[in-house]
Parts: sequence; C-alpha cells; structure tokens
Amino acid sequence: MDFLRPESLSEALQMKAAMPDAVPIAGGTDVMVELNFDHRRPPALLDLTRVPELANWSRDGSVITIGAALPYTRLINELGADLPGLAIASRTVGSPQIRNRGTVGGNLGAASPAGDTHPVLLACSAVVEVASVRGARSIPVDEFYLGVKRNALEPDELITAIRVPRASGPQQFAKVGTRNAMVIAVCSFAISLSDSRVGAAIGSAAPTPRRVRQAEEFLAGELDFAQPRPLLDSVKQRFGELVSAEASPIDDVRGSAAYRKHALAVLARRTLGWAWDAYREGER
Repeated sequence: MDFLRPESLSEALQMKAAMPDAVPIAGGTDVMVELNFDHRRPPALLDLTRVPELANWSRDGSVITIGAALPYTRLINELGADLPGLAIASRTVGSPQIRNRGTVGGNLGAASPAGDTHPVLLACSAVVEVASVRGARSIPVDEFYLGVKRNALEPDELITAIRVPRASGPQQFAKVGTRNAMVIAVCSFAISLSDSRVGAAIGSAAPTPRRVRQAEEFLAGELDFAQPRPLLDSVKQRFGELVSAEASPIDDVRGSAAYRKHALAVLARRTLGWAWDAYREGER
C-alpha cells in the first residue's frame, strides 16, 4: 500500500487524479478501523493532515465554511455559538482523543447512515464543497448521500469544505445508543428552528441520513414564530409520529426497526420541546 502525503490542496488533487482509488485520510477514525479489521485494502492512502487549506474555517456573512479536515474539538470550541447543533453532535463523537482527530469531512466521506453530524447538516441545509483537477463544485447535502456508505463524489474528487448557515435560532441533536459515550447511534435526530423555517432530519434509521419533510411541513404550519406560545402536547405527539413514519430502519445488532421508530418519535418530541422553549425565551 502506498502512502501519499501532499502539502497543498493542488498537490492533493493532482495525486487523487493520478490515483483515483487512493483513500483520503485525515483523522483516520473510520479508515483505520476498516484497515485494522481487513475490511478494506486500498492501493494507497492519501494523507491530508499537512494540507493547510483544509484545516481552517471562515465566516462570510451568515455562512460558516468549515475546512474538511477541521477536527471536531476545534469545531466545538471555536464554532459552538455559530453552529450549536453541529457542536452538540460533535460532542457525542467518540472519546476526546477521537474528537481531536476526527473531522466532519471524514464523516461525510464515510457516508455511514449512523454518522453523527449528518442529521444536523441536513437540518441546516448545508452545502458540501468538492474539488478535483477539473474544477470545483457545490453539492447540497441532501443530494450528497446516495446509499449505505456511498456518496456523490467522483473518483478524482476530494471534499474541501462544508458551508453551513450560521444559526439564527435554536438547534438540537440527540441520539440513542447502547451507552452514553463512545457509541454508534442506534438512531439520531436533529432539529433547527429559525424565523418561519423548520429543518429536521434523522440518522441511522434508513439507508442514508434523510430530511423528514412531511414532519417539517407539519411543524412549520403549527408554530407561530411571531408570537411563540407554548406547544400543545398533541402537536409534539403528531410531530413525533410523522418523524417515525418517514424512517425506514432495519433490524440489526444495535436495535430492531420497531425500536428505532419508537425512539425517533421520542427524540423528535423531546428535541422539539427543548428547541421551542429556547425560541420562546429569546434564543433567535
């Protein structure tokens, strides 16, 4: 196995073009597990840890651009106020050591249905920036996931950044797992509220992470953003039912399909309650 170590983005793209089967690695929290268990044996690894363009973030008006190799720890510490939902999800990723190495770009590249950041990125309508020697393009995140561990990248492309709108209202993320820490989600849910807009998405409950659009539309019609009043229990209940109905989970070693559907309804009700209470208290 070859080990490629570019020191600039242009060099990385040239290497990827010359060897499209090379697997990018930054934190290595997914790739190294696959290698250690001999589930994957690529012809080369493309180490992106020395590419400075990928390890920073920037703010342009209401949009935050996160470099694909920015570690979770920096995202939590430096962007928690701007992107609270993403910071909450990042805190649930593994141990401190893993958060020091792991990246949102790596989470996207792996495209696992159980990836913790996916529901938040979907709820916030993020955009994935990718590039190759042929040029750059932008992919709306809800078009990025194609199947279980399959994404919309062409063989010669790399993820360079993720553009996420700065939060203008409360955001929440929650997941269920077999324990409280260092756990792969049995199912997960994210919600984002801003003036007249509702974003909601599920993880680990379908072949890909997905928006729950019927639930979003229902809730947008029920919430009065101009004069926020306490939510009726019936609204929370119906919202949870719609979220559950839009899932298509399977039975596996982590949980049954029926349990996932039940848990998603509970997570949806709880996170909606937390987010709407925060909105009513002025978190806008």
